[in-house]
Amino acid sequence: MAGGWARDGAVQDQIDDTISDAVKAARLQMPRGDSAEYCDDCGEPVPEKRRAALPGVRTCVSCQSVRDGAVRHSAINRRGSKDSQLR
Repeated sequence: MAGGWARDGAVQDQIDDTISDAVKAARLQMPRGDSAEYCDDCGEPVPEKRRAALPGVRTCVSCQSVRDGAVRHSAINRRGSKDSQLR
C-alpha cells in the first residue's frame, strides 16, 4: 500500500526498475569475444580454466580484482526527498 500521492504498487515498481538497471549494467560489463592468453594489464598468463569459464576474459584474477575494486557504482536515487514532496 502506497501512501500520499503515490499509486498502489509504486514502491515495488521502483524496486523492480532498480534491479532491472543493475542487471543491465552487469550484462554490459560481461566480457565478449576471444579470451586473451596473457593479461592485458600485467602480461601474466591467464589460466586456461579461467578462459574456459569466462569467454572473452582479458585479465588475470589479480588484475581483475584491482579493476573491480576501482569501479564505483552510480546509484540512482528514485525516491524524491520528503521536502520536495511537501512543497
